[in-house]
Amino acid sequence: MTTETTSASPAFVELGLAEPILRAIADAGYTTPTPIQAQAIPQVLAGGDLLAAAQTGTGKTAGFTLPILHHLTSRAAQAPKPGRPRCLILVPTRELAAQVEESVKTYGKYLSLTSMVMFGGVNINPQFKALKSRVDILVATPGRLLDHLGQKTVDLSGVEILVLDEADRMLDMGFIRDIKKVLAVLPRQRQNLLFSATFSDEIRTLANGLLHNPKSVEVARRNTTVEVVEQSMHRVPQAHKRDLLAHLIKHHDWQQVLVFTRTKHGANKLAEKLIKDGITAAAIHGNKSQSARTKALASFKDGSVRVLVATDIAARGIDIDQLPQVVNFELPNVPEDYVHRIGRTGRAGATGSALSLVDDEELSYLRDIEKLIKRSIVRVEIEPGFVPPAKADLMSDERPPQGRGGQRQGQNAGQRQGQNSRPPQSGNRNAPGRAPQGAKPGAAKPAAQPGRAAQSPNAPRKPRPQAALFSAKPGSRGH
Repeated sequence: MTTETTSASPAFVELGLAEPILRAIADAGYTTPTPIQAQAIPQVLAGGDLLAAAQTGTGKTAGFTLPILHHLTSRAAQAPKPGRPRCLILVPTRELAAQVEESVKTYGKYLSLTSMVMFGGVNINPQFKALKSRVDILVATPGRLLDHLGQKTVDLSGVEILVLDEADRMLDMGFIRDIKKVLAVLPRQRQNLLFSATFSDEIRTLANGLLHNPKSVEVARRNTTVEVVEQSMHRVPQAHKRDLLAHLIKHHDWQQVLVFTRTKHGANKLAEKLIKDGITAAAIHGNKSQSARTKALASFKDGSVRVLVATDIAARGIDIDQLPQVVNFELPNVPEDYVHRIGRTGRAGATGSALSLVDDEELSYLRDIEKLIKRSIVRVEIEPGFVPPAKADLMSDERPPQGRGGQRQGQNAGQRQGQNSRPPQSGNRNAPGRAPQGAKPGAAKPAAQPGRAAQSPNAPRKPRPQAALFSAKPGSRGH
C-alpha cells in the first residue's frame, strides 16, 4: 500500500475502492462514510441493481459516483468511440447536474476517465463539440439529452451503468415519458441505480419496471425530516411576510439564508423588496438564464449575497456546507417538498434551522406537512420589535396563486410542453365561459380571425398529432 493510500480513512479503505479514488477522498477531507455511502457503495461494487433512499444532504452523490468510478477504471471499455458514454446519470435540474458532474471530477481527478454535463438553457453547440471526444460519464437532464438523441450527436448503446438521481423529483416534474424514451435506446444488459430522497409509491412502481432483483437501502424512515434541523413557524398574514422576513434577517443578523417561494414572480418580488431594505439578495428560478443562476448561486456561496430566494425546482442541486438557515416564505402545496426544502440545511450531521411563515390560508398545507413528517412544527410568537406595515405601504400582489392536486402552480407552468393535465385556474382571464374584462352582459362575441373558421364551443376538438419520439429542434427543451 502506498503512502497516499495510508492517508485515506481506514473506513473508506475497507470499502475496497481503487487507490486513486481513495487518494481523492483523502484530499477532499472525508474521514468516515455516511450511512448511505457505507451501505450503498458495497452494493454498487457487487454489480447488481440498487434502489436507495436517504435524507437530502446525507451524501447520496458520493454513494454512487465512488463505486461507478471504481467500476469504469477497473475494466476496459468495449468499442470506445467519441460521444459514446459508459455511464449515464440522469438528474432533474441544471443545478443538480452541475453539482453531480463536479463531484465526478473531484473524486476522479487521479483517474483517466472523462465526464461532461448536459442540460438545457444554454447554447447547445459546445455540447456538440464535447461529444466529438471521448466521454466516459455523462450527467444530463432528460430534455436536453433527448435533443441530442434527436440530432444523433450522442450514442447510448455503450451505457454500462444507468443512474436515476433524485428520481422522485423527476416524477414530480413530469419527466416519466422522457425517461421511458431514454430507456428505450439503452442496452438491455446494464446496471441500474435508482437514488431518491423519498420512497413514494410512484418510485416503487418505477423501480419495479426498471430494476432487476435490486438490493434496497433506506437509511431513514420514509419522508422523515433531518433530526438536527430545528423547525418552527410564525403565523403571519401574507401581506406582512416580506417586511417580517427583512426584520428577522436584520434582528438575528442572518448572514446566509435560503428562502423558498412558491412562484417565480414571488421570488423576484421578494428579492427586490430585500434589496430595497438594504439586504443583498438574488432570485433563482426557471425563468432565469443559466448564467444568471450560476452567478447568483456562486455569490450566495461566497457570502457576497446574504439571501438566495428560490423556487423548489431551481433549488434542487444547491449543496452548501454549513448552511445555517432555511425560510419557507410560503409553504409548498406538495408536502414532500417541505422535506426537500429543509434538507438544504442540517446536511451531513450539521445543525440548522428551518422557519416557515404561515398565512391562515396555508394552514391546510401545514396540516398535510405535519401528517407526512409525523411531528408538529413548533409555533413561535413574533418578537415584539416587529411593526407591521401600514395598509398604504402593502404591495398589491401579496397573495400567491393557490393550487393543489400534486401539481405546483406558477413555478412549473409551461415547463413540460404537451402536458395538458392541469385544469384552467379559476382566475384565468381566458377561461371558458368567462366574458372578456369590461364586456357587458349580452355583448356580441368578437368576430373570428380572418382565415380561421368559427368553431362551436361544443364541437369536438381535432386530435393532436402524436409527438415525435425525439425532438428534432436543437435546444428546444429547457431542462
